[in-house]
Amino acid sequence: MGHDLASVVADAMIRFPKLCGTGLTVGEARTRLLDDHVHALLVVADGVLVAVVERDDLAGAPAGHPAWPLGRLDGRTVSAGADLRSVTRDMAERGRRRFAVVAEEGRLVGLLCRKRSGRGFCDDDGVAARAADRRAG
Repeated sequence: MGHDLASVVADAMIRFPKLCGTGLTVGEARTRLLDDHVHALLVVADGVLVAVVERDDLAGAPAGHPAWPLGRLDGRTVSAGADLRSVTRDMAERGRRRFAVVAEEGRLVGLLCRKRSGRGFCDDDGVAARAADRRAG
């Protein structure tokens, strides 16, 4: 569905975001976050989102420690069925470009990723094309 016609978050989310497991260390997380396209790490266990880890969460933490306990869910997740216009407005007001998208029991179903321009949302095709460009170049 085109994002212009989307009415709920599930219509505009990336359906295949990159995931991390609970074994991810602080050092590994810092390395992944060096990529300027990566703003948050989605940490899952058995399909359930356990933490969203952002750069600032890792400040001062030892490199060998697990990263997920430093992240949080509060303020970083949204329901797949939430009204897209309301969520978009909230993102703009809070200066956020990413929300992990969850369904029942905290199951991760996607990532809502606002484009850097602020006009629209990232999609799976665009993410895949960018990854292919990086591999080729």
